[in-house]
Amino acid sequence: MKAREKAKAVHSLLLEEYGHHRWRAHRDPVSELLRTILSQNTSDVNSNRAFARLRERFPSWEQLLDGDLDAIVDAIRPGGLAQIKAPRIKGALQAIMDERGELDLEFLKKMELSDAKAWLESLVGVGPKTAACVLLFSLGLPVLPVDTHVHRVGRRLGLIEPGTSAEKAHQLLGEMLPDDAIYDFHVNTVAHGRKVCDARRPRCEECALVPQCNYLHQGR
Repeated sequence: MKAREKAKAVHSLLLEEYGHHRWRAHRDPVSELLRTILSQNTSDVNSNRAFARLRERFPSWEQLLDGDLDAIVDAIRPGGLAQIKAPRIKGALQAIMDERGELDLEFLKKMELSDAKAWLESLVGVGPKTAACVLLFSLGLPVLPVDTHVHRVGRRLGLIEPGTSAEKAHQLLGEMLPDDAIYDFHVNTVAHGRKVCDARRPRCEECALVPQCNYLHQGR
């Protein structure tokens, strides 16, 4: 089965299992950018705690931009890699201010999608996943974030080849899906990865995607 056809079939099965999700902005795009940087290489629990502490210490992002780097490191310490993430966060805010004269990323919505992705990825510490999270979750643009769950499920289904890098997976998986399927596919695939397609012990006997699964049919 061709990749696009298989992706469409998988999307339909996921919709049957997990339903349709109406898009809503998770948070403003600058906040989403910082929150996603904090989420890199850590758990949601830890990154949420770090983001909450950052908001508490710096009620506005302008205050954060002007803040002491050591204070930022201390605020985000629960999220891990604070010495790396703090300068990335401050550098990203400075780049936005230099470009726009204000801390606002709404301008990305008016750009060509490829240009918006490229602009975000020009920031130090921002790769395809972080850029995609900002564009999809805050601006409603059809860019698929490929986190560990989406990458694992996509690989096991055979939508992407074993060994495909996360960066390449963003391109390949994103091109397989129509724009109006991106949000549902991401949300549902993440849910499936957490609930059924576990990294160590996938619950194949409970899986709604068995008809499309290479992992199961090829003997794992």
